[in-house]
Amino acid sequence: MGVFTRFKDIVNSNINSMLDKAEDPEKMINLMIREMEDTLVELKTSCAASMADKAKTERERDIYAEKDMRWEARAKLAIEKNRDDLAREALIEKKASANQLNIIENDLLQFDILINESKANILQLEEKLETVKQKRRILIQRGVHAKEKMRARQTIKNASGVDATMRFDELEGRIERMEADADMVFSGFSNPDENEFSKMENESEIEDELSALKKSMKAKKEKTSDGGNTN
Repeated sequence: MGVFTRFKDIVNSNINSMLDKAEDPEKMINLMIREMEDTLVELKTSCAASMADKAKTERERDIYAEKDMRWEARAKLAIEKNRDDLAREALIEKKASANQLNIIENDLLQFDILINESKANILQLEEKLETVKQKRRILIQRGVHAKEKMRARQTIKNASGVDATMRFDELEGRIERMEADADMVFSGFSNPDENEFSKMENESEIEDELSALKKSMKAKKEKTSDGGNTN
């Protein structure tokens, strides 16, 4: 059972109902507290790992951002030296860096969502753990009373309904995993024609960007030259 599954089970659990079925209420509460504390440690560890991964991804983002600026500078230098061939190559590298930068930015957004969710789960579990500890004495007393009540009302227990729900949840989980596997397999296919069109579109974008960059540099040079003639 995963840490997040245990977390949901703990948070959604009905403590009073569990005590009604417990043979030893005090022992049951102690086990619950231990389970909560262990799960809390795992949640914090998972959150810390996500934060470390985010920090690593942020460093990668900075690297690609620097590459993006460096290739743009090289493209400008090549144009100044009348080396359009090198300028095109530089712009191709710049575009690749920009694409990778977009992917990394999206990953960082996902990390933020995951970390925020983990922190919310930790806070929720800490609150429930504190509540259980504060009410430990009264819960034990109510558990003893529930035990006596259970002996007089054996017909309350309905295991078949619980088993059916568990089987349904298990089946649903297996179907979701199958669907996810199918999506992953499908995502591996690509259309050759689509790839060719994408290649042509990228080349066209590079040519357009090269032309725009040359015009911008020419206009800047002419403006500088006109300013010098004025004096």
